[in-house]
Amino acid sequence: MAHVMENETIWADRDDVTEALDARPGLDEQHSPKTNVEDCEASVELYYASQGLAEALRSVATSQLLNLMGFSLPIPSLFSSKSSSLESSDMNCEENEVNRADATEVNAQQEETYVAKFESEYINSSVPLYQEYWMRAVKKDLHRAQSTALSELVASVRLHGLKTPPPPLSPTSVLSPPGLHAKPYALWQELPQVECRLKSLSAQEIQLQEAMFELIVSEASYQKSLVVALNVFQCSAELKQILSRVQHHVLFSNLKDVCRVSERILQDLESHLRQDVVMSRVGDIVLNHQQDFQQVYVPYITNMMYQEALITQLLQGNKKFPLILKKLEKDPQCRRQTLKSFLILPFQRITRLTLLLENILKRAKGVYLNVSNLMEAIEAVRKIVEECDRNVEQMKMTELLVCLDKLVDFGNVKSIPLITRGRHLIQEGTLKQLIVGGDNKVSVVSRKDVYIHLFNDLLLLSVRSGHRFVVQDHALFPDNVRVEEIKTILGLPAESFLLHLPKNHNRSSTSLILAARTRSEKETWVKVLSSK
Repeated sequence: MAHVMENETIWADRDDVTEALDARPGLDEQHSPKTNVEDCEASVELYYASQGLAEALRSVATSQLLNLMGFSLPIPSLFSSKSSSLESSDMNCEENEVNRADATEVNAQQEETYVAKFESEYINSSVPLYQEYWMRAVKKDLHRAQSTALSELVASVRLHGLKTPPPPLSPTSVLSPPGLHAKPYALWQELPQVECRLKSLSAQEIQLQEAMFELIVSEASYQKSLVVALNVFQCSAELKQILSRVQHHVLFSNLKDVCRVSERILQDLESHLRQDVVMSRVGDIVLNHQQDFQQVYVPYITNMMYQEALITQLLQGNKKFPLILKKLEKDPQCRRQTLKSFLILPFQRITRLTLLLENILKRAKGVYLNVSNLMEAIEAVRKIVEECDRNVEQMKMTELLVCLDKLVDFGNVKSIPLITRGRHLIQEGTLKQLIVGGDNKVSVVSRKDVYIHLFNDLLLLSVRSGHRFVVQDHALFPDNVRVEEIKTILGLPAESFLLHLPKNHNRSSTSLILAARTRSEKETWVKVLSSK
């Protein structure tokens, strides 16, 4: 099971998240069991739909890009939401109410806008939003993969290439990174101070410098998008009027801290470029910011799952929210980008940072210039992404346990706490319990459904009653769980096996004959129940 990082910032955020979740329909004891079931089932679907943070969020981008290219595929995603539709008359009424809001009052309540303490010396305001840069780069890879299988198409979103394949190399043939057609300096070789150095550098050395310069230009693009997210959305007085303090915190988390860290690394990168136009220390700079990255990206990405759940809740339950959101997204600064596209930026950046560094490493091979600590920087960023992934998996599992705890009824069986740190679900499903009889020849007298929840440390045997699970027995796993094959000569179906609990909930020994629907399903259950 994934290790849960003991980080004060994260646990402080989790307290706020818990408060927000407790307010959700379906997690409130005062709501009807039906509502609880629907919310819990949605969380269970959320858990099974995603295979780790990187895979889940990668499928979001893939889905968006496939739609752009004419595909229509129901790719599972951690960020799939179903927003409720409002009656057109209600929409018009509410929209008029929003538009009639007193501008003076809004301005008086408007939080002071975010002003960057550092402005890029080389990249001006014409740099595109990071969403545009990222999507164009990925789309280029997807176009190259159109003729491949779907699995390869989805995997291609990892952005293996950062540049258009160049024609026969010459010092001036290095092309601009996709999506970064910013002026005046889209390329390193276009910098005024570089001109006198070009003749002394090989084409490979120029490509290496262009790869490092893309790190700077893309960071400037990322910084621009973050500032828009803060000033248009997080600082919006209209949003603050309809959101509670906790909701506002869950929605934007520590985005301002993420923006400050981006600003600092951009400043350091440009300072290095100013000191020596032939750069060599980008690995050192990234490594120096490792702790900053960990402190801001881990809590932000861990919170993203709740961020999406809150947006879905607000779209469904707060008529003013979609209207205000629509109005804010029309701001010219947003360039037709949605709030969700801004909120996913930190994940896109931290994962792409690894790819940018790997491209620099690739370009550095066979070049005399030594780019120090590049491998160490790549590994440091990769570990942060892995830590984010572990934390998201832990949060998803905790959410699943909370929901199951509301659906499980121990009845006359000794109850045990279901929500325990480190516990995670391995497999669940329905099997048939065979009740046998007969003296000379074994025959199946009756069958009944048994629902199994197998956790990494616990086995629950239940009977479904509507949407609830009435527990019949439980045992510690794997210590008190055994499985055995049943000889076919006994006349039992080949899909059956024996489940033996040496010590069950009341410390006695018991056995059950269980049957799966197919031999393949039986083999799967026997394997997981036999694991140690």
